[in-house]
This record gives sequence, C-alpha cells and structure tokens, in this order.
Amino acid sequence: QGIVRTSENFGTQGEWPTHPELLDWLATEFVRTGWDIKGMQRLIVTSATYRQSSRATPGLLARDPENRLLARAPRIRLPAELVRDQALALSGLLVPRIGGPSVKPYQPAGLWEEISFKGDFTAQYFVQDHGEALYRRSLYTFWKRTVPPPSLQTFDAPDREFCMVRRSATNTPLQALVLMNDPTYVEASRKFAERLLTEAPAKATPRGRLNAAYRMTLGRSATEAEAKVLLGVYDRQLSAYRKDKTAATELLSVGESKRNETLDIAELAAWTTVTSVLFNLDEAITKG
Repeated sequence: QGIVRTSENFGTQGEWPTHPELLDWLATEFVRTGWDIKGMQRLIVTSATYRQSSRATPGLLARDPENRLLARAPRIRLPAELVRDQALALSGLLVPRIGGPSVKPYQPAGLWEEISFKGDFTAQYFVQDHGEALYRRSLYTFWKRTVPPPSLQTFDAPDREFCMVRRSATNTPLQALVLMNDPTYVEASRKFAERLLTEAPAKATPRGRLNAAYRMTLGRSATEAEAKVLLGVYDRQLSAYRKDKTAATELLSVGESKRNETLDIAELAAWTTVTSVLFNLDEAITKG
C-alpha cells in the first residue's frame, strides 16, 4: 500500500493520504526535476523509510498495527512472475535477453483443450516451446486470457480479462505444491543443486554448501536450528537415493536442461531436495 491506500481511486471517494505534506513535496520535487521518473524512483528507494527493516517491535505494533505511518518496511509476497524468475535466476537458467516474441514454457498437458471450440478464431492447443524459450522471464510468457498459466495464477497473477490496479495476495497450500512439483521449479532446484556442487570449493562440507545456498537465496547464512533441520533432510535423502538410484534418476530427469553427468547422482538428488525446500521458504518468496 502507498501513501494513498486506494490506488484505484485518488478522487474524493478514495482514502485520504496518510502523509499529505510528503505527497505535496514529492509532487513539487517531481515537477522541479523535469518529470524525471527514474530520478523519483531513485529518491524513493534510497530513502531511509524505504530501506527500513520489516521487523516490528511490540511497541510499534501497538501504535501502528497496519503500518499506515510507515514506521517499518512492509512484508510483501513477491509477484507471481518474480517467484518464477527468482528460481530461474538462482538456478542459472534464466535467459536475460530483452525483447522478442511470447514464449510457451512448461504447462500441464491438455491445458487448453477443455475450453477450445475446435474453430479457427482462437488458439486451440497448447504447444510447448523448447530450448531457451523455456527459461525466459515470465514477462514474455504467452497469455491466453481464458486459460492463464496455472502456476502463475496460483500466485495471484490476474487473468487479464480486465485491468487491475492492485493484486490480491493469498496464502494457500497450492502454492507450496507448485513450488515442489511444477517442472519449472523441480528443474530449477536441480540446476541450483548443480551450482552448489560445482561452484563451491572441492573440499566444501555440506554445512558450507548449505550456507552458500542460503546466502544466494536469502542473503544470509543458515542458523544453527535451520542447518540442523536441512542437513538432516540432506542425510536422509542421500541415504534413500543411494539405495534407490531409480528414484534419483527420475527426479533428476525432470526438465529439458541437461544434467551434469560428472556429479554423483545420489548426492545431486539429495541437494535437489534441499534446494526445493529453500524455494518453499516464506522468506524466499517474500520481500521485507
């Protein structure tokens, strides 16, 4: 939420600004700098208010429970597109190229058939792309308004049937299921695990690799409690995959990107499970 909560209505029927003097100053500064949009954005994001921590003390919660006075940073779930793009970026799969036609990444089989009319006036069947088109930013994903991409819609991406000023933000078990099972995230987990095994020093310990994964994902090292849990997950999965190489192969075969054949299959599968857990952390998909 901004200085005016009702961003879809700045008129008399909308909510009054919480900081009218600040709003007036920003408006005059915007005019003074020649309507410099990037300059205004830079001014805001480098301000002390914008760079605050989202941690709230009991006193702050009592005085400003809804944070209308901006005493702390808000905690905001990443938009659907950024949840996907972040996973691709961490995995090293993201294609940063700008521009070009829409792409059709992984989607459930038979996605459009239920609503196709077997005619010539609309796309009837979803035909998945291959190669780098699978890993382009979500901005370029082909969007059929009657059947939006399910994995993005699960994270509250609008269907684009009409314009929306504000997106809703839900928290459902379906989101965790997408992050654990959607081919995009399973493949990203595997490639992220490959990074941990190839970019870390040869003598790196599991704890060292876990800290590296935490720093890349969350910008900090794992706490003792977190390390105990996730290293336990790693040990159990490593033992299970050493006994069942078929299950490890099945996990690592998800997605079209090639697997690093030089890595131990059981260890790679175990780290893939760990990185999948990291993608599911609330902190990983939340700003603030």
